[in-house]
Amino acid sequence: DGKTHDAYVIYPKNHTNEANFVEYFVYQIMPEILENKCGYKLCIYGRDIYPGEDTVSAIEKRMQSSRRLIILLTHQLVNCKEHTYDQHIALYNALIQNDTKVILLEMESIGTYGKLQESLRFIIKQQGTIKWKEQHSVHPQSPNSKFWKQVRYHMPLTLKSR
Repeated sequence: DGKTHDAYVIYPKNHTNEANFVEYFVYQIMPEILENKCGYKLCIYGRDIYPGEDTVSAIEKRMQSSRRLIILLTHQLVNCKEHTYDQHIALYNALIQNDTKVILLEMESIGTYGKLQESLRFIIKQQGTIKWKEQHSVHPQSPNSKFWKQVRYHMPLTLKSR
């Protein structure tokens, strides 16, 4: 299919205590489970977009070369007034061009989704979210936990099974 990544990961990029866990999750836990244990190839901003690269075009290219978009929902992302460029492009690709499936990971209880932008609410209404619960943090490296099984269900087939 010409795609080089199984998923492009979108997450809030501010440095708060909440973001410390989110960054640990994005840079450590997700690659450990999805890449090392399950055989997927992720594209993570800050790891797979290189210094000196034109960020805007790099984000667009990486998203177009990804089979899925994974968006981490946090209070920080919900309360952010201006949405990041990668989030705009991802939602445009998913909703307008309808060519990329979105996987929403609810990293903390968001409560009502009223503060989310309309496009995210639409996706949630269509397919729901996968909720990260505190008990997952006890054994986050287990690919057989309910959380990771749900994530893998929404991911494309790995190269091993294609």
